[in-house]
Order: sequence, then C-alpha cells, then structure tokens
Amino acid sequence: FYYFIRLCLEKILLQCVFQSRTLSGADAINALRPFYFAVHPDFFGQHPKEREVNENSLKRLNGYLENLQKPGFRSFKPTQLTFYVREREPNSSNVEESFSASGFRAVSFTLHSRDLLSTVLDILNSCSLSTEHIQSLNVNSQPHKAKSTVDRPIKWDKTYYSFTGFKDPEEELEQAQRVETTLISWLDENEASAEKKLKQSLPLRKELERLKFELSHQLQLSDIRWQRSWGIAHRCSQLHSLGRLVQQRPEVLKNIKGHTVIFTDRSGMSAAGHIMLGTMDVHHHWTKIFERLPNYYKLQKRLLFLEDRISQLLGGIQVIYIEELQPLLTLEEYYKSLDSFYNRLRDSRLPFHPRSLRGLQMILESDRYAPSLHEFGHFTIPAVCDPATLQWFIIAKAQEARENLKRKEEMMIAEKELIDTSTEKFSLDRLYKEPSVSSAQMIDCCKRLLEESLPYLHGMHLCVSHFYSVLQDGDLCIPWNWK
Repeated sequence: FYYFIRLCLEKILLQCVFQSRTLSGADAINALRPFYFAVHPDFFGQHPKEREVNENSLKRLNGYLENLQKPGFRSFKPTQLTFYVREREPNSSNVEESFSASGFRAVSFTLHSRDLLSTVLDILNSCSLSTEHIQSLNVNSQPHKAKSTVDRPIKWDKTYYSFTGFKDPEEELEQAQRVETTLISWLDENEASAEKKLKQSLPLRKELERLKFELSHQLQLSDIRWQRSWGIAHRCSQLHSLGRLVQQRPEVLKNIKGHTVIFTDRSGMSAAGHIMLGTMDVHHHWTKIFERLPNYYKLQKRLLFLEDRISQLLGGIQVIYIEELQPLLTLEEYYKSLDSFYNRLRDSRLPFHPRSLRGLQMILESDRYAPSLHEFGHFTIPAVCDPATLQWFIIAKAQEARENLKRKEEMMIAEKELIDTSTEKFSLDRLYKEPSVSSAQMIDCCKRLLEESLPYLHGMHLCVSHFYSVLQDGDLCIPWNWK
C-alpha cells in the first residue's frame, strides 16, 4: 500500500512538471512554420497530384492538432500522413520516403502522441526539419525526458492502473498499433457524422446545381468545372460572383459561347483551351480575360498548327494534352514549350517514316528528363529530350504502346460498368474517385466493394482516395486499397 501511494505522488509531481511546460496552439503554429512552408499546396501549382496529396494531408493534420487541444481529450487513434516536400533534406533515414516523377520527396509518418509538443517535434523530425527554433518558445523541447527527483526511468506498475481505473497509455498505444483500420469499423464510427454533414449541405448542393445550370444556359457554356476540391459553399460563392459580372458587363461575355469555364488559382486560357478564372482575382481581371479571348483563339490556332507539324516530324504520332495528368498550364506556357520542342526536332531531322506511328499518342512535359510510356498507352516526352534518345525509345516501345491503348479502352469500359453497378447496389447518391487514383486501382476497389454488404452507404457520396476522411460537405473518402 505504501508503494502504491508513493507511485501516485510521483505521478502527480510529474504531471505538474508537464503541465507547466504545455505548448499553446499559437506556439504550435509558430513551431510548424518551416513545415507549412515546405509542404504548402501553393508551391505545387504545376504538380496536381502532389498538391492534392498535401491538401488532403493538411486537412487531416489540422484535425489531429485541434483534437489534441480540446479539454479532456481522451480518444486516440494513430494517424498516418503523407506529404510531398519541396526540396530534399539530409538525415531522413527514419522516415519512409520516395521520390515522385516530378522530383519531390514523399514523406510518410504516423502520429500517435497525445502531447502537442511531442506531435510538433515528430512532424519536424519526420520531414528532416530543424527543431532548434522551438527553444525560443520557452518550452521543454523534450517533454518525455523531464527531470525528476528519481534517477531511474519511470515505468508505472500495472497495479497502479488496476487500483485507479486509469488506462495504461503503453497498453493503449500497443493495442492501437496492432488494430488496423478496416472499412467496416471506420464506416461504423463515421457514418453518422457524414450523414449529418451531407444533410446540412443538401440545400447548398441544390443551389449549386441551379446556379451552374442557369449560367451554362445563359452563357451557352459547354461546362463549368473546378480544378480543386473546394467546398460547396465556396463553389456557390464563385458562381454568384460570375453571375454578378454577367449582369454588370454582359457585352464582354459574347465570345465565351461553347467553351468550358474552370475556376482555379489564376486567370487566362488553359493549354486545353478552357477559360480559367482565378478565384483570388477581382472582376476587373476576369473582364480582361474575356476581352482578350479573340487573341487567345488566334494563339490556339497557331498551337494546333504547331502540334500538327510535330506530328509530321514524328511519323504521325498525335500530340495531346491530358488535363488530369499534366500540370494546368496556360496557353502561352504550353505554346512556348511546344515551340521549343519543335525547333529541336526540326534541327535534328529524325528519320521517322511518314505515318509509321499513326494511331499513337504523346504528351509533352517540361519537368521530366527521360521519356516514358504510360499504362494508358501515351508517351510522356520531356521538352528537353535528346532527339536520338527519343527516336530509339519511341521505336522500341511502339508495339507496347499500341497494346496499352487497346487495354485502356477495355479498362475504361470496365471501370464505368463497375461504378454504375456499385452505385446501384449500395444505393449511393454518387460514387467518384480522385484524379490521383488510377483506373486499375478504381477497378480493384469496386470489385472488392461489390463482395461486401454495406448498408451504411445508402444515399451517401463516396469518394475513392488514398485515405479515410469525412469531407466538410459529408462525402465519405476511403482508400482504394481498403482492408
């Protein structure tokens, strides 16, 4: 009994030490500034996959940090996050990391601490970022190593938890690490929250559809889209803003007929010929874009002629631009890249037989240095690729490219059929995937879903992604490789 009382007193003293060293939310934000700078999505504007991964991971990280600051917070679930870091840092041997095709470092780590300071340190150390600036915050940078009058490491006897009824943190952590999140258990925990958010968003969803239909009909647009996954309220606000411009300056919108409008981070015309409206720009900037449309159309004709000239030099291979797989370039940026590539080809005089590569496709990218063949059959060619290397690679991979193109058609049909079947079986309101999820991954996900009985999904919006999450408007996100 004396030993038990001594353990209780020691724990109380240690808690007092820790509480005097707690980190505030503002301190945590200041401490994480180097991390936010390294992973901020705005620095990945021309890399849609990396940007999307960082955006989603930041949402989950912010939720984790908010929970840590809630009074009496006890629920605990390890959270695995992945970020693309802008530049490589040394001493990252303790972290799972790989490099994307664009050269960014992918860092994956798991957060499992209840302590805010420990969590901040784990994040910085995982991304190989300095923690020296934390000393200026006047907090203990190693909270788990606080000095005490006892010279031995404190490990509480199991009887302490038996007598007090407190949960053993070590046992909880071990159990959480052993238990892997499954689709059924996650849906069971989050279905009610998602349903509540979805119900609250329904009036805004109807408003969004109404605004989109009215503006598309009034301006005779082919479509209205969004580059990023903004919430429903944000999208409605953007359409209201476009509607006000239509009322104020209807004359500047006469040349927009038949085009697609994309709300994105900057204004202009995209490489695919879509009208981009920057969400941070005011009506004055949008008006200038609409006034310049005749000039954009002229540049677009020159771009199409340039693509045709490149195709002739490369044996009839078709030059295409795939918006989902390539950076969102402006028309001017894409034309400049094509022009540079064309001049290199023209000067090299590659001996391709006319029309020998007809039926094949290629995309041009400016941030690669070696050619590659995509699973969908198109060649990905760097703008600075050596002509001789390019010739050898295309000829060597031509037959494989044709086979991949044929497989692509079969895969797209299978994917659509599985989406339709899954939507019908589970009575989903909507089933879709993020652009970073491939067709092969979506097919695998849907096939395994169809083997399950999931009444939770009735009437829900389901997004196939790389992680579990409930979006602000009630959409359920599940990883394509769910267990």
